[in-house]
Amino acid sequence: MDVYFQKIHLDAAIPQYKHTGDAGMDVTSCVDMVIKPGETCIVPTGLKVAVPVGYELQVRARSGVSLKTPLRVANGVGTVDSGYRGEVGVIIHNTSWPWQRKRRTLSEGGPGTYVISKGDRIAQFVLNKYEVIDIIPCEDVASIGEDRGGGFGSTGVKG
Repeated sequence: MDVYFQKIHLDAAIPQYKHTGDAGMDVTSCVDMVIKPGETCIVPTGLKVAVPVGYELQVRARSGVSLKTPLRVANGVGTVDSGYRGEVGVIIHNTSWPWQRKRRTLSEGGPGTYVISKGDRIAQFVLNKYEVIDIIPCEDVASIGEDRGGGFGSTGVKG
């Protein structure tokens, strides 16, 4: 599958798979940034991409970043649609509280402040095929297929 990436920033890096068989390719920040506790911001990648029609490029968290830092991809999984040709940014939230001390804090930024450096792997891209659905309004969905019954949490999962 051919997917075209354009570097629009000198310090941008074209994403790459680290190992054969990886679903996700690492994406990096193209700038140095400071993210304060509780702050949400867009980390620029310096990349534009031409995603083929029928596909989306998902922006997902890297497990190492989620495990070792207070940073989270704020919208869970982001989507780059096939028609989008602007710069791809990663929405990041710093979950630190101001009194927490985390690795890579800045004393002048205060406790819990996190530094992202140019070239840091901040997320991963996964190409995903999707189907466009035909939307059919109806009066009652209960008469279509089977209704398993129950509501949220009704499958026996106990908290």
